[in-house]
Formats: sequence, C-alpha cells, structure tokens
Amino acid sequence: MRLQIEDLAFGYPGRLVGHGVNLVVEAGEVVCLLGPNGGGKTTLFKTVLRLLEPRGGRVAVDGEAIDGWSRRRLARLFGYVPQAAPGMFPFTIREMVLMGRTAHIGLFGAPSARDLEVADEVLAILGIAHLAERPYPEVSGGERQMALIARALAQEPRILVLDEPTANLDFGNQVRVLSHVRGAARRGLAVILSTHDPDQAFLSADRAAMLHEGELVRVGPPAETITPESLRLVYGVDVDVVALDRPDGTRVRLCVPARLGPSG
Repeated sequence: MRLQIEDLAFGYPGRLVGHGVNLVVEAGEVVCLLGPNGGGKTTLFKTVLRLLEPRGGRVAVDGEAIDGWSRRRLARLFGYVPQAAPGMFPFTIREMVLMGRTAHIGLFGAPSARDLEVADEVLAILGIAHLAERPYPEVSGGERQMALIARALAQEPRILVLDEPTANLDFGNQVRVLSHVRGAARRGLAVILSTHDPDQAFLSADRAAMLHEGELVRVGPPAETITPESLRLVYGVDVDVVALDRPDGTRVRLCVPARLGPSG
C-alpha cells in the first residue's frame, strides 16, 4: 500500500497555506513531518484525508486518485488521530474505540463479537483497558489521546495518519506511543505522523519531512535531514545534533539547544 502526495496545494478558500508538496509513504514505513506551530501540518493532513479539498495537485493510493472515493472507502483505508479535543458526550472509552469499527459495520448494524474483540484487544495493547468503562470527558487529556489512537487502530487501517499524537502525553506514554507506531509499521501499515520534537523522528521514523512556509524543504533519512542548518531554517533556533552510543552498541542522535541565553 503506497500513499502518494503529488504537487499538492492546500489551504482554505481565499488563503493558500502550502503548495508543491510531493511525498510518498510506503507500506511498512514511518514518515515524520516536522514544522513549527501554524506551519500547515494539520491542514496538510486534513487535505490528504479529504477533510479539506485540495487547492491543486492530487492524493493517490497505489496510483489511484482518491478524490472520488466514498467516505466509507476512505475510512476502511485511513486511520486518523487528530489532536486531542475536549469530549462533549459521555461515551465510555470502549464506546469511543468501537466508533473506529463503524466502517466495518452496516448502516443499521450493531457491533459484532469481532468488533468488541478488536476494541478490547487495542485497549489492552495500549495499556488503557482499565479505562474501558470510564466516560471519555472525565479522563485526562493524555488518556483521551490514547483513546483516539486506540480508535484509529481499531479501524484496522492500511494507512495511519497521526497529528501530533504525543502532544498531551507524559514521557512514559510518549515512548509507548512511538513504540506502537513502529509496531504498526512492522505490521505493514504506511504511517505518517507530525510532531514538534525532532528527537521523536530520530527514534521512530524511517524518513523525516520538514515543512517550512508551506513547502517541504527537506525529505530523507532523519540523520541526513535533521541538521543544525535545517532546524535553524524551520524553527529559527540554534541547535546542536549530537550522537549518543548506547550500551547495546546502537547509536541515536539527539537535539540539544546550542544556548538558552542568560537567566534572570
């Protein structure tokens, strides 16, 4: 399964946010999209998912443009994790996750035993089975985000799109989510996620894509793409990229601010 973004222009009526975006995400691959606040990452994702109409170019899957696809067909293929939002209705966490099975259930159908099994399995995998009967609006922001990730995985999609999935999570859950992202890729999903943390791209991504002023300015392996020069261009700060050798013999790169300025 291959996601193809071809010369895509995206934005809103009367306001172009980005243009000329070309990117391919292969099955089994994690691509991490980096960029500043307000840089267009969410708008790009919504356009890829057909929640917004493209202003130009096209999105295709295995060479077939998706612009004529039904919502049901899109939902069977794409899993989407938006940025966490407050809940308004007292659905339980299990009910929220079961909503991810909607594309597999008939219009007037009820969840099957298989649907319930998938929902409970995903809750267990993400370590939030103990929240199953808790009302969604009453759990923490981080727990809501984990529930949204569980809902997307319950869809059993082929392409997974995650918009800042770790933004409201504590350090432990950030690590768990990135681990599950890698696990989804190992199961053959094509995964694209956005983050503000370049270290997460080093840890989880096969490739990094850097969005600056609505254009992709760098795309490639994280070690080649995330450099002091590219970080200065995209974020406007001086950062050192250092390599750390781990006890198991592997090497990981990390970003360290070059200076924070005087205190006081």
